[in-house]
Amino acid sequence: MSEQETPKKTLTIMGIFAHPDDPEFFCGGSFARWAAEGHRVIFVLATSGDKGSSDPQMTSERLIVIREAEERAAAARLGVQEVIFLRYPDGELQPTLDLRRQLTRLIRLKRPDIVVTNDPTVRWYGTEYLNHPDHRAIGDAALDAVFPAARDHLTFPELLRDEGLAPHKVSTVYLCGTREPTVKIDVTDFLETKIAALREHKSQIADMDEMERRQRANVDREYQGNGPRYTEAFRVFTLR
Repeated sequence: MSEQETPKKTLTIMGIFAHPDDPEFFCGGSFARWAAEGHRVIFVLATSGDKGSSDPQMTSERLIVIREAEERAAAARLGVQEVIFLRYPDGELQPTLDLRRQLTRLIRLKRPDIVVTNDPTVRWYGTEYLNHPDHRAIGDAALDAVFPAARDHLTFPELLRDEGLAPHKVSTVYLCGTREPTVKIDVTDFLETKIAALREHKSQIADMDEMERRQRANVDREYQGNGPRYTEAFRVFTLR
C-alpha cells in the first residue's frame, strides 16, 4: 500500500456522507490535512442524524438542530469551507434516483476534483460491528452520481436545461471505511485537530476521554521509527 501526497495545485474536495460525525470519524485527519494545504473542502450530509439518540425525551426535530450545529462546529475545526445538509430521514437512506439526482446536481454545481465517500461494499467489520445501512446507501448513491450521472449531459438533462449545470467529470474517488485500501494518508500532524473536531459531537460521544484514548491508540504499526504515526486508509480510483 502506498502513501499518497495530495497534488500541489488547489483542489476542490467534496466529502459525501450519511450522518453528522461520519466525516470526522472516518477520515477527519485527511480533511484537516487537505484544508491546511489550501484545498477547498465541502461536506455533503445526506441526513441530519435525526435518529441518533438514546434519550427517551429527545425528538427528531430537536436532534436535527443539535446535530447540524455540532457538524458545522466540527467542520470548522477541520477547516471545511461549506457544509450542505440534504435532510433525508436518518436510518432510511436508500440509493434512489432522487438522491442520485441531488448529488449529481451538487457535483455539477461545486465541480469537485476529488469525491470522498463510504465504501458501499462493506457489510461488517470483524465480528463486533455491522456497518450502518445508511453508510452503504450513500456510497452507492455517490458513486453512481460521480459516474456516469455527473459526466453525461443526457442524464438528468433538466440540470443543464433549467439551471445551466454543465456535466462535470470527477478525477479521483477516495473510498473510506474500506477493507481493501490502496493508499494511506499520514495524518499524524492533524490528530489533535481530528480529536478537537470529534469533541464537538457532544450528543453522540458519551465518554470524550475514552474517544480520545482510542484515537491516540490507533497507531499505524507498519511505520517504524520517528515516533508514532497515524494514518487513514482509502481505496482510491483515478477515473479516465
